[in-house]
Amino acid sequence: MLREETVFGPIKSRRLGNSLGINLLPENGKICNFDCIYCECGWNKDGRDDTVLPTAEKVRHDLEAKLQNIRNSGIEVDSITFSGDGEPTLNPEFPEIIDDTVALRDTYYPKAKISVLSNATRVHRPEILAALKKVDNPIMKIDAPTNALAQKINNPAPGYDVAAVVEALRGFNGDFILQTMFLRSPEFDSSSPEVLDGMMNIVRTLRPREVMVYTIDRPTPAENLSKFTVDEMRALLTPLFDEGFKIQIKG
Repeated sequence: MLREETVFGPIKSRRLGNSLGINLLPENGKICNFDCIYCECGWNKDGRDDTVLPTAEKVRHDLEAKLQNIRNSGIEVDSITFSGDGEPTLNPEFPEIIDDTVALRDTYYPKAKISVLSNATRVHRPEILAALKKVDNPIMKIDAPTNALAQKINNPAPGYDVAAVVEALRGFNGDFILQTMFLRSPEFDSSSPEVLDGMMNIVRTLRPREVMVYTIDRPTPAENLSKFTVDEMRALLTPLFDEGFKIQIKG
């Protein structure tokens, strides 16, 4: 299980390059409204020892100190990435933190992108959507085209509805990145026609500027999960490639 400091790295990301991470959740715990079977941070129940969220003031202080240090060391940063141990938009000071991060990025690493990895469950809130529109890469996750499959993969908090999330994501007018996980288990297969066709139709509905498709790369809390190869995923998504969608695939 990963337990990240408020600001950590930079680390080499397979999708974002040299990435400086920001964790808006507890440093020694996990808070998320999903409990994904593939989450590298482990199950929610195993991360409840710490429930203290970092304040905007702490994030600003820690981020500036880290940016000063790594710039003085000559370290390059491609992305300042909100990820960490759970869903970053659950932090109640998320909008203020985004404003601070944009200002610090502009001061220390003006060429770096700001990325947010989110499960998109709070995009319907105007203040969250407005904050996400200020970053370079709002990366919004949908792993399943139906509520039944989302229950198996993401174990979302009560009230999650795929159709409602898709409707909220329309607020980006296509200027976002849609991320989805491909994996297999004894209960489902991302390549089955009902799953694959549903996901491709979501892409066609939202027309994001980019689609990130990836598969498991680290140990998972659930057993009996298997990954896809890059070639398999590329072949499965041939219709979207043919339709002109920009798709990034990572194994």
